[in-house]
Amino acid sequence: MKAKIYDDATFTPSLPKPQLELNITGITADSRDVRKGFLFAALRGQKQDGRQFISQAIQDGAIVILAEEGTTLPKDIDTSHVLLITDKNIRRRFAIMTANFYKAQPKTIVGVTGTNGKTSTVHFAQQLWQLLGNKSVSLGTLGVHGYRFKLPGKMTSPDPVRLHAALADVEAAGVTHLAMECSSHGLDQSRMDGVRMTAAAFTNLTRDHLDYHGSMDEYAKAKARLFSNVLMPGGTAVINADAPYADMMIEAAKARGQRVITFGNKGYDIKLKSQEPNALGQDIVLEVLGKDYEFHLPLIGLFQAYNVMCALGLVMAEFIDKRDKVEELVRLLPHLKGVSGRVELIEGHPKQAAVYVDYAHTPDALEQVLSAVRPHTQNRIITVFGCGGDRDKGKRPLMAEIATKLSDVVIVTDDNPRSENPDQIRNDVMAKAPKALNIGDRKIAIAKAIEMAQTGDVVVIAGKGHEQGQIIGDQTYPFDDRDEARKAILSL
Repeated sequence: MKAKIYDDATFTPSLPKPQLELNITGITADSRDVRKGFLFAALRGQKQDGRQFISQAIQDGAIVILAEEGTTLPKDIDTSHVLLITDKNIRRRFAIMTANFYKAQPKTIVGVTGTNGKTSTVHFAQQLWQLLGNKSVSLGTLGVHGYRFKLPGKMTSPDPVRLHAALADVEAAGVTHLAMECSSHGLDQSRMDGVRMTAAAFTNLTRDHLDYHGSMDEYAKAKARLFSNVLMPGGTAVINADAPYADMMIEAAKARGQRVITFGNKGYDIKLKSQEPNALGQDIVLEVLGKDYEFHLPLIGLFQAYNVMCALGLVMAEFIDKRDKVEELVRLLPHLKGVSGRVELIEGHPKQAAVYVDYAHTPDALEQVLSAVRPHTQNRIITVFGCGGDRDKGKRPLMAEIATKLSDVVIVTDDNPRSENPDQIRNDVMAKAPKALNIGDRKIAIAKAIEMAQTGDVVVIAGKGHEQGQIIGDQTYPFDDRDEARKAILSL
């Protein structure tokens, strides 16, 4: 197969400058996967430098090495048959070359970035396409789901090789529409560069990942790359007009000649005119392209209304000038279903207490989910949550204050402590939640909350949602909040 080589790359002088295309049999950034005829990208990571493995990659059959500027080939082995390509932005180069290697992508691809709401939004977009009769999938935190696919996922934005292999696979299966999550890490590391996106969305920006980005402004700049670098010129940008940094995203989109759709209370194209929670969800009035639509949304929480508006904007971008198609689309919104691990109801409590499992692991997400269940709570809100280790420590006091303010009972437990001391993590949280119960064992904490629950109470188990493992040290142990909640209910 041929991969495109770009004119502005620097090549080793030992070989003539190649044509724009080069025959290679595979492409990888993992030296363990190198086979004969491969291109090996020697990326610098947080723990290891890929250049340390160049020699081994060549011995295993690599014929092209992609590396940082200043890199040279090893002198102690034969490299006469090896092409060295260096670049000042190696990650972007790798992503684009990977896209050209795999080539195939669904005709319509939309991307979603933001601190919260990415998973729900891409799933809602996939559901809407499916209801319209399109062969569609979503790709992200939960894996690949939709037409002929139900594959688990490990990360929000996979590396370029896994990403483009997945895009090629779903295209080969007949998928025409794909909605994908775009994390700030993935955008900052250029993993999505080379994806031919026709529309992209910004949901919101609240505190998260500052251990990586350093500041909210840098975090926002990483998100803005979706519009300034990934979404194609002439594509459609869907922006939450009510969110901080919305103006930055709009400016980035307009600079690339992209059409802008805004949504929210301040939205121009999709305006939320009213939202009333009720026992089975919420009643919504939206103004879409100047026309009002009133409907019932069978989902709990104002934040879900925003996710639905975002998905609506992404899907209608394909036919925004066709009024009849837009009206057909809006009338499908009441048929949307919730996403696994997002305000997911665990039924069966003998005292009819409602038990919800949610992925909320940021201050804003926790505030949203607790605010969302309050109108449905006749008695107490009992919240179980923890904070992850090796992540932004500044979130801990903020989440503690939110849980204390919006809950009647708080149980602080372990999330994914990773390499940190779990006792210390909980102590950091407890400093701002002194009246909370401190129960390190997450299984026991969940069981305690469910045992405490009485008629009219709502239990919220926050932080892990769909996850099926708990990371302690360098090990991942099987653990699913939903399963533990069900077990606790059955034991009553």
